Amino acid sequence: MGMSTASRRTVSRATVEKWAWANLVANTLIILTGGLVRLTSSGLGCPTWPRCTDESFVPHGALGWHGVIEFGNRTLTYALMVIAIGTLIATWRWLDATRLQLRLALGIAIGIPFQGVIGGITVLTDLNPWIVSLHLVLSMALVVAATVFLAGVRREDEERVPRTPALVVRAAFLVLLVAIYLGTIVTGSGPHAGDADAPRNGLDPAWWSRTHAISVWVFIALVVAAVVMLHGRARRAAVLVLAVGLAQGLIGYVQYFTDLPWVLVAVHLVGAAVLLAVATRLVLLARPAAS
Repeated sequence: MGMSTASRRTVSRATVEKWAWANLVANTLIILTGGLVRLTSSGLGCPTWPRCTDESFVPHGALGWHGVIEFGNRTLTYALMVIAIGTLIATWRWLDATRLQLRLALGIAIGIPFQGVIGGITVLTDLNPWIVSLHLVLSMALVVAATVFLAGVRREDEERVPRTPALVVRAAFLVLLVAIYLGTIVTGSGPHAGDADAPRNGLDPAWWSRTHAISVWVFIALVVAAVVMLHGRARRAAVLVLAVGLAQGLIGYVQYFTDLPWVLVAVHLVGAAVLLAVATRLVLLARPAAS
């Protein structure tokens, strides 16, 4: 006979919420460490994959601190996998877990090793900028999934708003996705390639930087409109998105006019993940009311 539901599912909502927060924070943190690999020109600190060198899974002294940084980022993937599996088990044992929450937890657990494979492909292709951008895109997708999962556990997705502001919020979210991808194109044309000999995408960084900036301003305008139209908890969420978006835009302009210091670029990377998370939460809070 199989286990009863009561004996098999004994985890509390508070426990699942802690795992959900750990999942979101870890998926954001790996964006930072992955960015540091590129920003410190450590992208080929481990010159092959899945091993660090042809002879060893760990870096040796000849690889220097670049090897340590690249290997550290790879190691964090395993920690992230442990958190994802812990989240999945906790969700499965939570009596009130929905099918969507189980699917999200499973999807994140599957996405993380896939992310590692893409990271390996970037190394094997000598840091091809288009593959590197795909690496970041998947990380951002995992941030969205982790945010949706967390909001569901906290029961933050039950509010309904009029159709027009809900559509404005969704439009803002779509523009944000475009802005983030344009940011990866800017990065692929800029100086932080991850290695001195890594290829660039050959595009004009100034033109693509302006295009990226325009998309951000469109996003900000839509969020301002949402703040005006929304009320209650949804408006407070929109104000938070606006504040994070303006801070992210300010960092972007400062880094552009100061020749892209790597510290600011790293902050900008993390800011993009945070902005995407709070924007995802806003979409969930500003769902359209049934007509």
